[in-house]
Amino acid sequence: MEVGFIGLGSQGAPMARMIGRAGFALHLWARRRASLEPFEDSGARFAADPAELAAACDLVCLCVRDDADVIGVARDGGLIAALRRGAALVVHSTVHPDTCRELEAEAAPRGIDVLDAPVSGGPGPALEGTLTVMVGGRREAFERCLPVFESYGDPVVHLGPLGSGQLCKLINNALFTANLKLASDGLSLAESLGLEGSAFVELVQRSSGASFALGAAHAFRAAEGTDQGRRSRALANVVKDARILETLCDAAGEPSSDLRETLRRAAAWIDNDD
Repeated sequence: MEVGFIGLGSQGAPMARMIGRAGFALHLWARRRASLEPFEDSGARFAADPAELAAACDLVCLCVRDDADVIGVARDGGLIAALRRGAALVVHSTVHPDTCRELEAEAAPRGIDVLDAPVSGGPGPALEGTLTVMVGGRREAFERCLPVFESYGDPVVHLGPLGSGQLCKLINNALFTANLKLASDGLSLAESLGLEGSAFVELVQRSSGASFALGAAHAFRAAEGTDQGRRSRALANVVKDARILETLCDAAGEPSSDLRETLRRAAAWIDNDD
C-alpha cells in the first residue's frame, strides 16, 4: 500500500516513521523543507505538493493543527481532487466533526473514503507505536486502513460513522482539560502550604490522587521559564478543542452540566494564564 503523510510535527513525524518501518511505501509532503530532513535516509519519497502526493497514494493521513489547516491541504491544496477512486483520506487532526463531513461530501462522489481518526497520547506513545486511535467512518474503509493504523496505534477502535472519532476525542480532551485545572489548583495549594512541588507530584502519582493531568500540570509549570513556545502551543490546542465541544453542545441543545461548567472555567483559566 502506498501511504502519504502530511503533518510532521512532534506527534506526526514518529507516526510517519512507524508507517515506513511497518513496510508501507511512504510519501511525504511538508511546507518546510526542514521537516523532511530527518526522513532523507528513510526511503520515503518527497512530493512537491499535496496533489502530487495524493496522486501516488492509496491512503493519505493528515496530522495538521486545526480545521483551517485540514481544509487548506485537503481542498485548497488539491489533495482530494488528485486522489484516485478507491483511495482513503484519514484526518488524524482534532477538528470539528463537520469539517470531516464537508470533506466527505466532496470525496464520496469521487469514490474516495474519508475517515476521522484523531489520536491521543502525545510524542512518547507515538515513538512507541502505542497511540490511542479513535476512528469514525465506513467500516469497510476502516478495515482496509487498519494495518496502517496498527503501525502506530494500540488500541485502535472503530466507534461508528464519520465524526464519531472526533466526538470521542473532544470529550476525552474535555475531561483532561477539567482535570488539568483541578490538578493545577492542587499543586498550587500544596506549594502554598509549604510542600515542594516535585516531591508532591511524585508521591501523589503513586497514590489515589494520581492522574495524567497532574503530571501535565507540573510539566506546564516547569515550562513557564524554559520552553514557553511549546507550552503555549499545547495550551492553545486545549482551548481550541474546548471551544469546539462547546459549539457542539450548544447546537445539540445539551443542557449545562458540571463537566461543561468546569470546562468553561478551565478554558478561561488557560486563556488568562497564557
